[in-house]
Amino acid sequence: MIGRERVLAMLESRPVDHLALMPITMMFAADHAGVRYGAYARDHRVLADAQLRTAEAYGFDHVSTISDPAREAADCGATIAFFDDQPPAIVEEEARLADTAALAALKIPDPLGGGRMHDRVKGVALLKERAAGRLLVEGWIEGPCAEGADLRGINSLMMDFFDHPGFIRDLFGFVVEMELRFARAQVEAGCDLIGLGDAAASLVGPQIYEEHVWPHEKRLVDGLHAMGTRVRLHICGNTRSIAAGMGRLGCDIVDIDFPVPLDEARAKTGPGQVLLGNLNPVKVLKQETPEGVARAVAACHAQARPRFIVGAGCEIPRGTPAANVLALRDYATAHAP
Repeated sequence: MIGRERVLAMLESRPVDHLALMPITMMFAADHAGVRYGAYARDHRVLADAQLRTAEAYGFDHVSTISDPAREAADCGATIAFFDDQPPAIVEEEARLADTAALAALKIPDPLGGGRMHDRVKGVALLKERAAGRLLVEGWIEGPCAEGADLRGINSLMMDFFDHPGFIRDLFGFVVEMELRFARAQVEAGCDLIGLGDAAASLVGPQIYEEHVWPHEKRLVDGLHAMGTRVRLHICGNTRSIAAGMGRLGCDIVDIDFPVPLDEARAKTGPGQVLLGNLNPVKVLKQETPEGVARAVAACHAQARPRFIVGAGCEIPRGTPAANVLALRDYATAHAP
């Protein structure tokens, strides 16, 4: 089986030849291709070339347009700091929605309007063309809590849950509509799956998550499915208290970060949920031996089976030894689900 076929067959509960391999690579991919990360994040042609070269070198089943969380915020007018060899960063001191009243006048940017969102859409189209059906192509959007934090500032957003719940509702509603438009442009450009990153959701407790975050994530996931695409949920950090809710969203894949034991995630999300993860990216994947990586991924597989995809808890870090990444490939190709 080829990579795209393998992932789609697994998601559709059809037989596969071996485990799928879908780790997140950003800085690792740029370094592998010998390019500066500033160029990787700002030029879809650099990103696509690095993703394809990395996937081919390490036997991945997919390529992805994930690069940084500042694309939507940039097109909304947020202040972004760009660097030569680091990811772009949102300048929180100059948050786009430092004044909550500014939300009323904020317009949803055109994802084909020539900005950073458009660059990602063009990245999807180029990956679709160059992967030629061999690899699954993954688009990417931000979730309501993550994008809300990007526009409002993470500290202000956390206070808003208590002080301005009506603003939270309106902000997250704006984000859901914007992300659905962004996702549709990527789906029409040819992606097979949309990655949904909502990292800030790991910072709220289960009550806030269920009341304020989950309903908007659910609207987003349902909207993505309605346009005919698949969804990969990625919430970094300790999601033990919200894992059951993550499982109820109906995502095709749920990433689990290393603070959450996979057997616990399996119990909370149910036997039918496809889980991906959850090696500690630094302590295990970067710092262990290849044999140690193999043992760790075997433990993940044992806890998450039967619906399991090989990957780390989050991004493969810059500087990870090639032999350790190849250990992921070797385990995946040697084992059935």
